[in-house]
Amino acid sequence: MKETIGKVVLDYSKYPGEDFYSEGVSEDALLEVVEHQDASEYDRVILGTRSWPMLYHLSHIRGNVVSWLPINKSHTVLEVGAGCGAITGTLADMAKKVTCIELSKKRSLINATRNRHRNNIEILVGNFEDIEKDLEEKFDFITLIGVFEYAESYINDRNPYETFLKTVGKHLAPGGKIIIAIENQFGLKYFAGCKEDHTGTYYEGIEGYTNTEGVKTFSKKKIEELFTKTGFQQEFYYPYPDYKLPHTIYSDERLPKEGDLTTNKRNFDADRVIVFDESKVFDQVIREEMFPHYSNSFIAVLSYEDVVWDERTIYAKYSSERRDEYAIMTYMTEKNGERHVYKAALTPKANHHICEMKQRRERLV
Repeated sequence: MKETIGKVVLDYSKYPGEDFYSEGVSEDALLEVVEHQDASEYDRVILGTRSWPMLYHLSHIRGNVVSWLPINKSHTVLEVGAGCGAITGTLADMAKKVTCIELSKKRSLINATRNRHRNNIEILVGNFEDIEKDLEEKFDFITLIGVFEYAESYINDRNPYETFLKTVGKHLAPGGKIIIAIENQFGLKYFAGCKEDHTGTYYEGIEGYTNTEGVKTFSKKKIEELFTKTGFQQEFYYPYPDYKLPHTIYSDERLPKEGDLTTNKRNFDADRVIVFDESKVFDQVIREEMFPHYSNSFIAVLSYEDVVWDERTIYAKYSSERRDEYAIMTYMTEKNGERHVYKAALTPKANHHICEMKQRRERLV
């Protein structure tokens, strides 16, 4: 029971025959776009529709959440909850192979259609619990981007979050890593007047999800305890403004400085109120060395062994909202106690800009 769209293979052997989650007409519109528009036209479509689903599922900025990771063409990736493929293409460009698991057939069709020219993607359609039982391959990286918080919705267990992590961990290759991107239950934006992302209500998360079942985010302390309890070594990174549309990735080795956090009114998916000036409060939080506890989102890197990098990225800054010829990434790495700063082009057109920067630097030196 397989289908091929372009070069992408979809496997329906575990598909239950019905999509149990759908955004309805939004997904129909997305499929129409990816069928008839090249990826180079997505920004124009987003601007023309001014639709949150179009922005969320089609924006190239979504890929920033993983593109700083040291994934290369020797690595295999398992993407759990691949959705409409907002991250899949970025992972496929980095890795040797990407295996996706996605419950929704419609979303899988959108994913396959937009990535049909890539030859290293397979999409397994169905429930994670059903698919993983027959999944024999071990993976170098397993990504849970906006997925972990829903564990109690699709893991049939008394302790769904612990069970989910342990189950995912069984599919790691030696030295493999799990990448989790999730909102912080106590992210500053929720105190400042943003609705909780999953429930669409004010203060539901910071009040303890008293009216909600099926989804849950965690404080930094709580999620650290959960990772430790399930046997994982862990490192934390802090995407800003959040993991959905990040332009900066911070780490415990390179935290934000006063005055850095000024792009806070980017709550595109829902109305919000403004209770206080988030930039000023973030500055105070930074002075008190409390930023990791109030970051709007987390990226956690988990491993059963010590998390070891040949050259670890500790900071990344994206200029991906510029014109193609100026779209670059600045990132800082740490190796053997030394730090290095690099510039990289995010588009082929930006290579010329990088070369010009190098030439100007050489003339100054």
